[in-house]
Amino acid sequence: MNRVYLGSKNAAKLKAVEMALPDYEIIGIDAKSGVSNQPLTDEETIKGAFNRAKELPQDGLRLGLEAGVEIHNDVMFLINWGVLIDEENNTFYAGGTRIPLPEEVRRGIIEDKKELSEVMEKYSDIDNIRSKEGAIGYLTCNQVTRSDIFIHIVKLLYGQYLYQKKG
Repeated sequence: MNRVYLGSKNAAKLKAVEMALPDYEIIGIDAKSGVSNQPLTDEETIKGAFNRAKELPQDGLRLGLEAGVEIHNDVMFLINWGVLIDEENNTFYAGGTRIPLPEEVRRGIIEDKKELSEVMEKYSDIDNIRSKEGAIGYLTCNQVTRSDIFIHIVKLLYGQYLYQKKG
């Protein structure tokens, strides 16, 4: 069976990979992002996803998935990035959905220097929201969950991988 390593043991991320790649054996490993606990830019979020993937064993596909925030025109957006590294060290990148975060959430991240999950737990009154629906699920009334966003990213990554393989 084909193997894919995920640089996380987060339940929402594992579910996403299982849904997107059902024919693969999925192994979640706690991998370090090498960036701040709350990435504040696309660049930092991409770097975190890449670092997670790079740290994984090389006998299968390696996936790093990272959530962060980015400010555009004074509006803070939720962002998500993924990196897939194949057995030949080809690297693929994909980004996900962006939605604005409430001002109260932005203040908690910027002024109080807290992670999005910490702020969202207080804002939503949902414990361990990062392993459940995530901020996106709460802010969209579960029309889109954290797993949904990462399923999309994994499919974008895997699709690029398949395209490269076909030559």
